Amino acid sequence: MSSTLKIAMGSILVGLMVLGLKTLAWYLTGSVALLSDALESIVNVATALAALVAIRVAQRPADQGHPYGHHKAEFLSAVLEGVLIIVAAILILSEAWRAFQAPVVIQDAGVGMAINAGAGLINAFWCSVLIRQGRKLRSPALEADGKHLLTDVISSGGVLLGVALAVTTGWAVLDPILAMLVGVNILWSGWKVMTASLSGLMDEAVPDNTLSQIRDIISDKATGAIEAHDLRTRHAGAVTFIDFHLVVDGQTTVCDAHAICDRIEASLKSNLPDAQITIHVEPEHHAKHSGVLVI
Repeated sequence: MSSTLKIAMGSILVGLMVLGLKTLAWYLTGSVALLSDALESIVNVATALAALVAIRVAQRPADQGHPYGHHKAEFLSAVLEGVLIIVAAILILSEAWRAFQAPVVIQDAGVGMAINAGAGLINAFWCSVLIRQGRKLRSPALEADGKHLLTDVISSGGVLLGVALAVTTGWAVLDPILAMLVGVNILWSGWKVMTASLSGLMDEAVPDNTLSQIRDIISDKATGAIEAHDLRTRHAGAVTFIDFHLVVDGQTTVCDAHAICDRIEASLKSNLPDAQITIHVEPEHHAKHSGVLVI
């Protein structure tokens, strides 16, 4: 089993544990703000399940029906995650509005807050694991899950502070007001996750620093060629797709041109292990005198 799958399965277990703790905290206190925190944990479990399914699909090898692989499944998972986060935010805002109209006094606040704080610490540790490993393994599903969990950690901290203020001041209305603020924050988080994932589905180019690295490698390793132009990139999950035209002298043999391409591909894959590279070799009269000039 791959590291990505193991982490995705761990997310489900952590999500269920945190959901149980936060639900207990709400049950003991009756706080609608703590209820909003528990509702978001339900989404955490759902999105962890979606990420696991997407990662399993994304790791399937290319086949006749999907010759470029199934890598975009992770972006679809992240879009679904954004939608679910937005749904959770709407549910939280609805519950908060009801409580605002009829505020209730919070019970057993100390015990409930301590349990909720413990759940928040578990989430804080796990979100750092998800974001770090998501970037290392180049998994959009894991990274999106981690970023969502980070907003949960931040909102949980705000919830605890607000519940403490509601208890110490005796202003019960602070509880639903805080829940509304949490709902708005989660709504914004869901929108960001969804839009970032949609850009991946639209074949967004690699980041500027990665593009510069690719250009430098081509320039350094294409000795014997004249130039490379029409460089295009896109990424889908852990895979980076690179294609460009390589201009060589008209007298260059097929064997020599192939050797140049092999040298470039080997260097690119040593820096981007999952890269899929396509090079179109052209004679010198196709040179555009632009793009990547060979050193």
